[in-house]
Amino acid sequence: MYHLLSGIKIQVNPKIYLKDPETSALGRRIVSESVMLIDEIGFDCFTFKKLGDRIGSTESSLYRYFENKHKLLLYLSSWYWTWMQYRIMFATANINDPFDKLSKAIVVITGKVENDSNNDFIDEQVLNRIIITEFTKTFLTKEVDEENREGFFVIYKKVVNDLVEMIKAVNPDLRYARSLASSIVEGSLHQHFLKEHFKTITDCCDQVSPADVYLHFVTQLLK
Repeated sequence: MYHLLSGIKIQVNPKIYLKDPETSALGRRIVSESVMLIDEIGFDCFTFKKLGDRIGSTESSLYRYFENKHKLLLYLSSWYWTWMQYRIMFATANINDPFDKLSKAIVVITGKVENDSNNDFIDEQVLNRIIITEFTKTFLTKEVDEENREGFFVIYKKVVNDLVEMIKAVNPDLRYARSLASSIVEGSLHQHFLKEHFKTITDCCDQVSPADVYLHFVTQLLK
């Protein structure tokens, strides 16, 4: 699957950036090193000045690619969810049984992320940690409705809605399929966070993964 993904260019809504970072060596370095720096110090402490110092570039050169750090985080999250959509598509392509297909999709969405050795642009494992800790900051803002109209969250919603269709394929009469799908996608990120930081309020641990938890929930509900 990862070999197949290596030949695909991840498309991000061009309204998110000022200049496509994949079109230059500097742009690619801005993105790849921003992932590492946000993982190290957190998004709140992250600044373009710190990133510029890290990569040996001026702060103004970074603003030629992204209007601000919020747009950079939107870019990273859009890249992640597009990559996730492709992973789900390839992982479920040859599965005919609706429940097996849904189960595989849940494992991909909620499970452990592995790096694609063919991709040197973004470290997917590190990006996954950023999505777990920082993704909600992309939409818990006053501008969320406007940015939603601009299509900044289309790919995230596409991942959720693809899961909705898989749930309906298992049980067309299930009420609240959309709430179930969005709870799986968003809830798994939260469970990964709890597993690392608030161990006493989650069943997830070294022996029980978020994938195990959500597969159990779905099996009890749909089987």
